[in-house]
Amino acid sequence: MRQDAVRGHLDGLLLAVLEPAPLHGYAIITAVQQRSGGALELRTGTIYPALNRLERLGLLRSTWESEGQRKRRCYALTEAGARFLADERTAWQDFTAAIGSVLNPVAPHPHGQGA
Repeated sequence: MRQDAVRGHLDGLLLAVLEPAPLHGYAIITAVQQRSGGALELRTGTIYPALNRLERLGLLRSTWESEGQRKRRCYALTEAGARFLADERTAWQDFTAAIGSVLNPVAPHPHGQGA
């Protein structure tokens, strides 16, 4: 899937994969890829600036965790992030319903006929 297709939806994707539990960057990339059946492959250069921005907005919080010798920054959803995600889901459902009704109409639209 084209990278530009994700633009505009990245925040919602990141928040959604962090909803169940905190994750570090590579695990976030892997979760998006797995949930999308491999269709979405995010790059580190894409997600880290987005994660930092979401943290500045108060939608995420991060902590440093040690895994053996390695320290990793783990990101978790805040209450504000959970509310934002709920709003994103509603907006996505409205958007896909509107686009779907145009691309896949249930019944033909009668042109020029009055109701």
